[in-house]
Amino acid sequence: MANMFRKCPDSGLFFHRSAESLMKAHAVMGVVFLLMGGIFGLLVMLTRMPTVHLLDAETFYLALSIHGTNILIFWIIFFEIAVLYFASTTLLRVRPASPGFGWLGFLLMLGGSILTTAAFFRGNSSVMFTSYVPMPAEPIFYLGLILFAVGALIGCFIFLATLMIAKRENTYEGSVPLVVFGALVACIIAIMTILHGAVILIPTFLWSIGLIPNIDPLIYRTIWWALGHSSQQINVSAHVAVWYAIAAIVFGAKPMSEKVSRTAFLLYILFLQLASAHHLLVDPGVSSTWKIFNTSYAMYLAVLASMIHGLTVPGSIEVAQRKKGYTNGMFEWLRKAPWENPVFSGMFLSLIVFGFIGGITGVVMGTEQINLIIHNTIFVPGHFHATVAVGTTLAFMAITYFLIPVLFRRQLILPGLAKWQPYIFTAGMLGLILFMLGAGTLGLPRRHWDVSFADAALQFEFAGTAITMMGLSGIGGILAAVGGGAFCLIAVGSLVFGKKLDPNAGLLQSFGMPLNTSSYTVEKPDLLERTPVETHGSGDHGAPGTFVLALVFLVSFVIYFFINAKYLASLWPMG
Repeated sequence: MANMFRKCPDSGLFFHRSAESLMKAHAVMGVVFLLMGGIFGLLVMLTRMPTVHLLDAETFYLALSIHGTNILIFWIIFFEIAVLYFASTTLLRVRPASPGFGWLGFLLMLGGSILTTAAFFRGNSSVMFTSYVPMPAEPIFYLGLILFAVGALIGCFIFLATLMIAKRENTYEGSVPLVVFGALVACIIAIMTILHGAVILIPTFLWSIGLIPNIDPLIYRTIWWALGHSSQQINVSAHVAVWYAIAAIVFGAKPMSEKVSRTAFLLYILFLQLASAHHLLVDPGVSSTWKIFNTSYAMYLAVLASMIHGLTVPGSIEVAQRKKGYTNGMFEWLRKAPWENPVFSGMFLSLIVFGFIGGITGVVMGTEQINLIIHNTIFVPGHFHATVAVGTTLAFMAITYFLIPVLFRRQLILPGLAKWQPYIFTAGMLGLILFMLGAGTLGLPRRHWDVSFADAALQFEFAGTAITMMGLSGIGGILAAVGGGAFCLIAVGSLVFGKKLDPNAGLLQSFGMPLNTSSYTVEKPDLLERTPVETHGSGDHGAPGTFVLALVFLVSFVIYFFINAKYLASLWPMG
């Protein structure tokens, strides 16, 4: 059909009419689940604050289940499917493959998420995010997850088919852009993850309706973590791709070495799945050889990939800034960065917190010996709030500020609040995370409703420092909820009340209805011209400031690692 592309006058990007609607629907639904998960996360945090202890035990586990599943699965994967449509169609200037199947996938994801959430509210499926067998949930809980996974799988296959169309129709020169390559890696990991989910969730669903008499708990845990942890690796690859995209959007930055960055993405496929091993390090059913291999060798290759990206993304920004003349001293390029722009500030804070806190604690937690002192303590959610809540979620928030005017053709409301939102969210999350890590190191459990064990038959009293830290962590959680709520207010408010940048951008168009055909004036975009991968590099400009930041990171890592090793040695004296 003619005239199905429009060219954004602000960004120069091309949007296909069918793909644009799918992007909007998936992104909006993601924000809906972010809001719901955030509200229940606040309730969980207020219960974990010893002085508030808001919810009773039954409601606490229900709230924790809704929070974990809505945030870790529904919000993020809905948004990631939107990213796949954006990367494959807009960045490659091509029509989507089978948009009708795209809507089928969306409906399956929506129906599945509603079924699973309904199971939570019915009160018989408070199995938390891990949902370990033999702890049972209602059949609709498992059925909902299966339908959601099938819908997401359809989105992945449409992404791959769209890449094939772009290649066949020669819409771009050379290799696909690095952002598309990162999205491709996320898609491949997603398919591997969903297949693991099918292997374990389908039998568990049959078990829940009585067709299978027994599910082995060890097999369940082992395969489940190939789903549960690997689903977070999809996020890592996706949000790293978003980092590169924002660096290019805000600064016009090019990767310091595309070959190195692409190789780092490939390491995710080869080794990130093995990082799930750290969930099983205290499991007696898994051999020592398996544990030692995964925690002493393979995992570090996955960590290496993130360290490369953590070096090349700010490095590419520094090079771009130095080319503009910001060459005074080691950090003028960083001081002169647009810190009032939430697209940049959100991305850079995401990178710093993900690397310095999420990365370092992840390696420490994945070390077999040190794992003994923090396994199943509140340290663990402290770690994954750094990786997922700040690393992934804040990166997605940042790109949303770019997409609202470009994709939805609406102006942001409350621009002053938008400038501060990434800082408020990050400050709150830092309080939440750091005090969780501290309390976890002192042994505070992660899954227990009442850490004072007031009604337990066997009493145990934690150190007053740990209890105080949980109170301070709660204050951080409240501030983070304010930051998250501000994002939802700005995002949804802009779609409803934001000034129209296109006369056809009505209310329904903000939520997935296509714009009027008169908005689409391009029948076929021009060929996407690409700079050959081999020519990318820093050129005459180095990145000494980034090198110093990398040294600070390495020193921090070494110090924190040996502090934990020393702490372990004091608890388990040898000799």
